[in-house]
Amino acid sequence: MLKQQFFTINDGISEGDRVKTANQLAHLFADTYSLYLKTHNFHWNVTGAMFNTLHLMFETQYSELWLAVDLIAERIRALGFIAPGSYSEFAKLTKVVEHSGNITADDMIKHLIHAHEVVISTNRFLLPIATAANDYVTVDLVTQRLQIHEKTVWMLRSLVI
Repeated sequence: MLKQQFFTINDGISEGDRVKTANQLAHLFADTYSLYLKTHNFHWNVTGAMFNTLHLMFETQYSELWLAVDLIAERIRALGFIAPGSYSEFAKLTKVVEHSGNITADDMIKHLIHAHEVVISTNRFLLPIATAANDYVTVDLVTQRLQIHEKTVWMLRSLVI
C-alpha cells in the first residue's frame, strides 16, 4: 500500500477510490519501469543479423517507456500518494519477469512481447477501477498506454516467424 501525503484533496474522487486507483497505478508504474529496464538491457545486448534494426527499435521503445514512467508517477502524486522509487519496491509490485545473460534476438523479442502483455493486463485491470472512481485523467492515461503497448506488441510479433 502506498504512503499517503498529509493533506486533504477535494477533487471529486473519494479517498477510498483514490487509494484503490493509486495502488493499482503503483503496479502499472512498477511494470512499466521493469519493462523499460528490460528493453534497455536488450538494446545494449542484442546481437545477430537484425542487430541494427532491433537496436534502434529497442531504443525507440525504451525512450517512450522512460517518458511513460514519469507520467504514471506524476499521476500517483496528483492523487496524493508517494510514488514508489526503488528497485526493491518495484520488485514487490511488478509482474514483469527479468531476463539477463546471453539471450538470442528472437528470445528478446518473445520476452518483450510477453512483458508488454503483462503491462496490457495491468492496464486493463486498472481501467474499470479508475472508471468507477470517475477518475477520467487516469482513464485517459491508461487508454493511451493500452494503445501504445498493443501497437508495440503487434510490431514485435511481426518480427517473429
